[in-house]
Amino acid sequence: MADISLRKARTIIRKTLEKGRAMDLKPLSVVVLDAGGHVQAFEREDGASPGRFQIAHGKAYGAVMLGMPGSAQMARAEAQAYFMEAVNGAFGGAVIPVPGGILLKNKKGAVIGAVGVTGDTSDNDVLAGQAGVEAAGLTGES
Repeated sequence: MADISLRKARTIIRKTLEKGRAMDLKPLSVVVLDAGGHVQAFEREDGASPGRFQIAHGKAYGAVMLGMPGSAQMARAEAQAYFMEAVNGAFGGAVIPVPGGILLKNKKGAVIGAVGVTGDTSDNDVLAGQAGVEAAGLTGES
């Protein structure tokens, strides 16, 4: 199984936070998960609420475990709420199906993990996260 390196995870986080500051966003929290859904790295900016880890994790966890980004999960939840309820039951309530969960792929298109960004609007979370993903030389599906 291909996974994301700690070096790339740290790059994603650093560049996501830089983009958030450049956009004058509220304090962000960013988590990077490997392809198995395990935390590779996490940072919470000063001023971000303490519950942001669980939100960032839920966005990323849903992306990697379902193989679909947060925007696709939200569309699925709106079209078939029963499906996302069942998924959340299967995963112990850990999935947060909203934008800000970015699926990470390497140059060959293999899923190597996911990023979860939270703190501002979901759309802004995605913009900041995509900047981090691109800075790490990866493809992000958001």
